[in-house]
Order: sequence, then structure tokens, then C-alpha cells
Amino acid sequence: MENAPVNLAQWRSRLKGARLIKVIGQVTRVIGLTVEVQGINAPIGEVCEIMVPGESEPVRAEIVGFRDGSSLLMPLGELRGIYQGCDVVPTGKPFNIKVGRQLLGRVLNGLGEPLDDCGSLSIDCEEYPVNNRPPNPLLRRRISKVMSTGVRSVDAMLTCGLGQRIGIFAGSGVGKSTLLGMISRYSSADINVIGLIGERGREVLDFIESDLGPEGLARSVVVVATSEQPALVRLKGAFVACAIAEYFRDQGKDVLLMMDSVTRFAMAQREVGLAIGEPPATKGYTPSVFALLPRLLERPGMSHNGSITAFFTVLVDGDDFNEPISDAVRGILDGHIILSRALAAANHFPAVDVLSSVSRLMPDITTEKHRALAGKFRDMLAAYKQAEDLINIGAYVAGSNPRVDEAIASYQQMIGFLRQNLHEHTDYDETLKLLTAIIDKRVNN
Repeated sequence: MENAPVNLAQWRSRLKGARLIKVIGQVTRVIGLTVEVQGINAPIGEVCEIMVPGESEPVRAEIVGFRDGSSLLMPLGELRGIYQGCDVVPTGKPFNIKVGRQLLGRVLNGLGEPLDDCGSLSIDCEEYPVNNRPPNPLLRRRISKVMSTGVRSVDAMLTCGLGQRIGIFAGSGVGKSTLLGMISRYSSADINVIGLIGERGREVLDFIESDLGPEGLARSVVVVATSEQPALVRLKGAFVACAIAEYFRDQGKDVLLMMDSVTRFAMAQREVGLAIGEPPATKGYTPSVFALLPRLLERPGMSHNGSITAFFTVLVDGDDFNEPISDAVRGILDGHIILSRALAAANHFPAVDVLSSVSRLMPDITTEKHRALAGKFRDMLAAYKQAEDLINIGAYVAGSNPRVDEAIASYQQMIGFLRQNLHEHTDYDETLKLLTAIIDKRVNN
């Protein structure tokens, strides 16, 4: 039996890229969360190990910049025990995570490591890169199918498509996490990937047990990087969640990616940028923040095999919906859902302001009848809002405006339709039937 020919080309390629000499650098200075190292030659994004005597594991850090001949590293964890002169060894590869079906039902930290008490990840999980490029725009399939969220106000008035990216904009305490929990439980997606970035530690378990629930967690992967974690870990948490969603999309699944919140992701990048010497630009945010946002927000969407439908929450600073991060995110995404503090104060949940919100793909994925019903609903709601002050003080005279008369007659039905209990699920077809009943009643009368 003759021996098979040896493919020398692949071995030459590996040999050419191999590091035959082990380069060891040394820590020269630590300022805040930035570690300056001399003696290594590695690109931005490469992971290095800082050897700390007395510690069982090295401190992992990533190269984030350079200054005066030194490499600037930020830790992927705590800066425990590091002192001037510690050895630093480049690993020769960027930050990767383990992925596989075993991730379903698990809670991971910002570095993709188990945070729950369900044991370590299986050894047969494969390595997957975290910093991936967005898909080629010419290779994306067009969005043509509706993705039901189970939330009436969204499905009826702000219909989402399979593979669409939508922002949820609200101030603090208006119900962003609650709305995410409802969508994660009742959506038609195969798998949920939820990134809790910069969240309060207390709220994580509340979200998993109350908002997500056992049935939601069973088909979900939750990535948690709480507010006390280093800035780089919070950044990585967002990219880890996105990479896990991309892995399942590559398996042909329809994935729902939810991230709370993009604002805290931007704040983490601002910390990194300021630490390496970037000048503050718009309201203290560094230029790298606005360069990094598209790299995160453009990654979800359609591919040849599957899809990633994404909901990104934006914590609006001072209820100013035109502040820099909100404005930048709104310009990148395919729609925005505005949550109103006034509606929340009136015990109207979910507090979706349908008149200020928009789904850019709704005209492409809904039927002509659905669009007509939604348009009529908006028209009646807008007519009521315009005359609301007159109505409340009793100054409006019936018959003065047929649009307002029609809106007043239907207002309680419309509000009842838009309100929805946390554990109330309405599928897409039932939502359209309820919407038709409200509008057809007015038309027939």
C-alpha cells in the first residue's frame, strides 16, 4: 500500500506563523486598570498572561494599545498581586470562548465561563472566536418573515422581522428588563441569548427567576457582566453574547439576541479609551465608542443558514432621547421602541409609546390589511392625544371633530389592547384578530 502524499504547504504555513522563540515581557507600570509592559511584540487584541508568584493561575490581560514603546494591557479579571517586574507571556491568540449545545440553560460570566453551579463546560465544546466581523452585506438574505414576540403592542404596531435589529429606548425604571423577559418567554425564536451588561448584581437573579422564568431559561444562554466588573470584562460580555448567538445561527437556528444595555457597553469602552489616552469627544465619550458601536450592532442579522433577531436596550440619560449614544444607536438599527415614563407612571405596562416608535421593516413583512389596521389604530390614538387636554377638562364638545369622536369611543378598547400582563401571552394571529375587532367595529358603525 502506497503512502498518501504529504501536504507540505499546510505545514509550511503553520511553521511560518509559529513563534519559535518564547518572548517574555515585564510589567513596568500600573495606572488604574492599565498595565504597561515592555519587551513583548504582539498586536492589539492578543491575550497575554501575567505571571504572579504565589497565585495558582496567571492573570489574563488583553493588549488594548501602545504608548512610548510599551504595550498597554487591560485585565480580563482582577489585578491581583501584580507588581513591577512581573513576567508577561503573550499567548499568540485572541480571546476565544467555548461553545456548544451544552450552553443552553447556562449562566456565564463576561468571559464565557460558567457562573452558575451546574459544573464546568464539557471538554467537547469547540473554540469559537469572539471578535468576528459583521456578515458581508451582499451575502445577507433579505428579511421577509415576521417574528412573533408575544407582545401585542409590538406585534400589531411595530412588527419585527426575523433577522431584524431593534432598540428599546427608555430611562431607568420604566420596564426595559420586564419587556425583554416577556419577549424571551413568548417569542417564536429557537434559542435566546441574553447579555446583561453592566447590570446591578441584585437584578441578575431577579431577571432570571422572575422575568425569564424556568421555561425561558431552558432555551436560553445568559451572559452576565455586572457593573463592578472591569471595563474590559463588560466589553467582552457583549461580544461573548454576540459570538454565542452567531454560533447557533451557523447551526441553522433562528436566534433571539437581547442585550441590556448598549449604554453601559459604551460606558465601558469610554473607560478603556480614556485609560489609554483617547481624548473625550461628545459629552465625554471617546471617538472609539462610536467606532465600536457598529461593530457590535451590525453583527446580528440574516445568514445563509439561520438568523439573529436582536433587541438592544438603551438607557436614556435624563430621558433625553437625543443624547449621543441614543442618537448613534438609533441611526444604526432597523427600528426603535420608545418606553414612556408617563405611561409607566399611569400603570400602563408595557409602557410602549407606539406613536413615537417605529419598525423600519414593518411595511415589507406585513400584509396590506395589517398595515391598514395599524395605520387606522395610530390615527385614532393620535387624534385622542391631540385633544386629550380638552377632553380631560371637559372642554371638548362632542361632534366638533369626527376623528376625535371616533377616537374617544374606541380609546378604552385601544388602551386595553396595548396593556398586557407580564405573564399574558398573545400569539401573532390572535393579536391581528383583536386588532381587527377594534378597527372593524368603528368602521362598521
